[in-house]
Amino acid sequence: MAVQVATDQDFEQILKDNPRVVVKYFADWCGACKMFAPKYKRVSNEEENAGVVFLEVNAEHNEIARKAGGVDNLPFLASFKDGALVEGSAASKEEYLRKLISLTA
Repeated sequence: MAVQVATDQDFEQILKDNPRVVVKYFADWCGACKMFAPKYKRVSNEEENAGVVFLEVNAEHNEIARKAGGVDNLPFLASFKDGALVEGSAASKEEYLRKLISLTA
């Protein structure tokens, strides 16, 4: 599934409509965020992750979504199950992303 860009306007509705959501929070100035983006996109397109919605949220412009994930540094990854935050951390490692995906199952 393609990575979707979410904003404060649609973030809560996306969480409500999708039981399994993983979010990558980023900022335009964040070099590590840019370097992690291709890995995030590749994992999102893997067949076994078809039931997971992958979001990208610009943390600088979306305070509601940022607070929902507990973002304290960038890049930041978070997983949500049935609309509730399961886990999140400042990370840009594929292994951690895969752990977050498994927590939504």
